[in-house]
Amino acid sequence: MVEVKPITAEDTYAIRHSVLRPHQTIEDCKYDQDSVKGAFHLGGFYDGTLISIASFYPQNQQALQAAPAYQLRGMATLEEYRTQKAGSTLIAYAERKLADMGAALVWCNARCYVKGYYEKLGWKSMGSPFDIPGIGSHVIMYKELA
Repeated sequence: MVEVKPITAEDTYAIRHSVLRPHQTIEDCKYDQDSVKGAFHLGGFYDGTLISIASFYPQNQQALQAAPAYQLRGMATLEEYRTQKAGSTLIAYAERKLADMGAALVWCNARCYVKGYYEKLGWKSMGSPFDIPGIGSHVIMYKELA
């Protein structure tokens, strides 16, 4: 069973690097928003091992009216643990936390190849795919929070 706990931005760097940005430096895994007021980071732990991460930043999405909103960034699960449902457990936890905080919306720039994953979690896509140089094709995904 996966346990979700708050973690620091620094705790996310190794998984961000190995899963999301293996072709870049560890410095590229440090996001400017990591320490903005209201930002938080969550980790999914399996038998005490950090296996999944996600970061959330107060950031409205220009194309969506719902506010306040949070941006999900740096969502990743170690490949050998993807059958443990760590990512979906972490997202469900975050959605409840954000709703309790009064957020109306959570959104992200999702890599196109994981669009179906977010759709299974009840997220919707918006707009056309776009390229983030050095990373790949993305699409905006979002979920309104009750």
